[in-house]
Amino acid sequence: MDKFVVRGGAPLHGPLPVGGSKNTALPLMAAALLADGTTTLTNVPNLRDVLTFSNVLRVSGPAVTFEPEAHRLTIDASGVNHPVAPYELVKKMRASFYMLGALIGRCGKAKVSLPGGCAWGPRPVDLHIEGMKAFGASIDLEEGYVIASTPNGRLDGGTFRMEPSSVGATINLLLGAVTARGGSRIENAAQEPDVVAFGEALQHMGAQIDGLGTRTIEVQGVDALEPVTFANTPDRIELGTFMIWAAIAGPPGTPVRIPGGNHKHLGEAFKTYFEATGAGVTYTDDLVTVTPPEHLTPVSIETGTYPGFPTDLQAQWTVLLACADGTGTVTDTVYDDRFKHIPELQRLGIDATVNGNTATVHGGGAIKGAKVMSTDLRASVSLVMAASVAEGRTDVLRVYHLDRGYEQLEEKLQAAGLSIERATYDEFETPETLADPA
Repeated sequence: MDKFVVRGGAPLHGPLPVGGSKNTALPLMAAALLADGTTTLTNVPNLRDVLTFSNVLRVSGPAVTFEPEAHRLTIDASGVNHPVAPYELVKKMRASFYMLGALIGRCGKAKVSLPGGCAWGPRPVDLHIEGMKAFGASIDLEEGYVIASTPNGRLDGGTFRMEPSSVGATINLLLGAVTARGGSRIENAAQEPDVVAFGEALQHMGAQIDGLGTRTIEVQGVDALEPVTFANTPDRIELGTFMIWAAIAGPPGTPVRIPGGNHKHLGEAFKTYFEATGAGVTYTDDLVTVTPPEHLTPVSIETGTYPGFPTDLQAQWTVLLACADGTGTVTDTVYDDRFKHIPELQRLGIDATVNGNTATVHGGGAIKGAKVMSTDLRASVSLVMAASVAEGRTDVLRVYHLDRGYEQLEEKLQAAGLSIERATYDEFETPETLADPA
């Protein structure tokens, strides 16, 4: 198994280039199933989740070719003849559940395993299932699988209101609705840039969609979609992560460049909170420059659906609070059990506690290296962030979580000046084996 060995204290100088968005790439891959032909996606990150989802697609019939160096993915969906997404693959990540909408939209039927994914919080698929029913699907649950069928091979269309708003459910319902016989209406739809970019790709394929980026999306079904070439968006969560990293690990007063992102996708809440920390920041079309301050101001945040503060950046924000002078809180209103990184941060000496859906962090204390364990994607990167500013060596174990969402992170950080390397280890190795030989 892989781990990161981080020796803290090396200044981060940048640049930190932002890659393609995982959270947009996966829905785009699902959308390719709707077109009889070959769709080409560019700016696709070389990530474990992309490779996993490629295998999920192949089961249903398409030929999938990924060129990781070129970040180009081609999907020939001329033959989608096996509308099944098996447990063995779907259990590895929740986004595989997009196959429900994609297969219904293309084949009018689907057999999709209930999903797995990050090991935190209740993330039910009830909205996906109830929405499909509202649009005309017949659905049964059998031995852990969702079995869906439609009248005469297509959804009828209908109206569904989501409570709460959900990115995944909005995407799944769009996948099914774009080829429905009639019109569909999604109320309280997700407004995230990932959803908007995905919807724009469907429009390029011939879908008739109005209201992207608003709380009400209306779709008029069409008979078929056409294959396209489409560029994936930059990863807004990676951009936010790198901005926080620059603020805590860059030399005070020295600008750190973060090229390749789209700052408009961050949402105003994150940008407002970030500027309140005292970090200097400038934005251009494809470059964010962060100038670390002498002293960070602790800024308490509360997550929310877009354009609110992203829940996928709250773990990173706890590390920023640990580096600030004073006390701040992180409240997650999206998920109420997303603080598994806190006990691991405590092992590094960070003074943080959790009460319900709020973490309180007392900053300014010493952060010291230790062995810590990743539990999910964003928790993983928060541990590496903390390790980079800790005294001494930190081993971050189980970084396969991190590999799901950050492409070649250690190489980017090495090039930016940090002391980090990937190493293999035995999950059951003894303390003597774990000891630093240096």
